Amino acid sequence: MKWMLVLVALLVLATYPAMAASPDEKSDKELATGQKQSQEKPIVPKPPLGSMVSIPAGEFTMGSQDGDADEQPAHKVIVDGFSIDVYEVTVGEYADFLRSGGGHVPPDWEKMNQMKYHKRPVMGVDWADAAAFCKSAGKRLPTEAEWEKAARGTDGRLYPWGNDPPTSRHANYGRNGSNDYAALVPVGTFEDGKSPYGVYDMAGNVWEWVSDWYDSNYYKNSPQQNPEGLPTGGFKVIRGGALNTSARTLRSSDRYWDPPSFRSLYLPGFRCVKKP
Repeated sequence: MKWMLVLVALLVLATYPAMAASPDEKSDKELATGQKQSQEKPIVPKPPLGSMVSIPAGEFTMGSQDGDADEQPAHKVIVDGFSIDVYEVTVGEYADFLRSGGGHVPPDWEKMNQMKYHKRPVMGVDWADAAAFCKSAGKRLPTEAEWEKAARGTDGRLYPWGNDPPTSRHANYGRNGSNDYAALVPVGTFEDGKSPYGVYDMAGNVWEWVSDWYDSNYYKNSPQQNPEGLPTGGFKVIRGGALNTSARTLRSSDRYWDPPSFRSLYLPGFRCVKKP
């Protein structure tokens, strides 16, 4: 009987090291687990309203060989560095501007200026009021070249997010015949629609005023360095498409125009820039 007990004890001692993990083995497992966890993408909070992002100086391709006639020819443009608003100017921000004594009340302001809409882009603002808002904040409206570079980056992409066709994950568009303010969405809604610099809503929701006077032939003769458009004209350029436009107008090279006094229908909104 005794020899049986001795044999069992020896067997237990022989198998115990194999069953128990050594301290080194435990450390390896813990390290591997920690590495796996560290590789998971952290949740990055969105920038707060009023934030700006820097766009570096340099060259990019402006326009499109396959676009409309006023987008041709595609050409190399060099712009100085600048900062641009991450989001379009919101109703809440414009309400503060009006309270300070600046600008004019847009059409349907009573309907628009509700707390539930304060994070949606302001619309129906004419060019002069958009420029005045930016000036009051120590900024200005972007040039066409600045706007387009911020929207598409330097890799020649069709849309802010790349070359894939637009979907409901990218932008608010395709609501034919609609200019109802309730159909807009809050700024920063479309995470998948960001530009390569992290700028939101440069396609859809509302058109955006830029500083340039519109000229359908401007690209044929525009300067390569910091083009600013013609010194005068009858229409100002708007960019980016709106909730009631087609997918084609969401292309970053697409150009459209309105009289500077225009306030409705195509929902002109805006964002601002400044030198870094």
